Amino acid sequence: MADTDARARRREREALRRDALDREYVDRFAARVRELFPRCPSGRERVIAEHACRKYSGRVGRSAAAKEFDEEAVGLAVAAHIRHAETSYDELLVRGYERWDARERVHDAVQRVLRSWVKD
Repeated sequence: MADTDARARRREREALRRDALDREYVDRFAARVRELFPRCPSGRERVIAEHACRKYSGRVGRSAAAKEFDEEAVGLAVAAHIRHAETSYDELLVRGYERWDARERVHDAVQRVLRSWVKD
């Protein structure tokens, strides 16, 4: 009983430390998005990073490659964002398209946006 309070305080400190590390990771991921895609609309890098790096999501931002800020992994996160935010992908899914068919339908549009977000 005597150490119950001490254990609770330690758990709280550890939770705060993990939250700070997670915020730092998302910040660094967003900075990498901005570095690789400098023409990405302002503020989108943060939206992309927060979504891609959501804990326990299984998303690309939580992969080992993303944690190394690998260009391909970051690019996959950006492409996923574009697919959902800049194309009719979600509408196609609602209309009954299979995921891979919908991805194929919007592939060219995603690639156009990706190219426009990269430096000339």
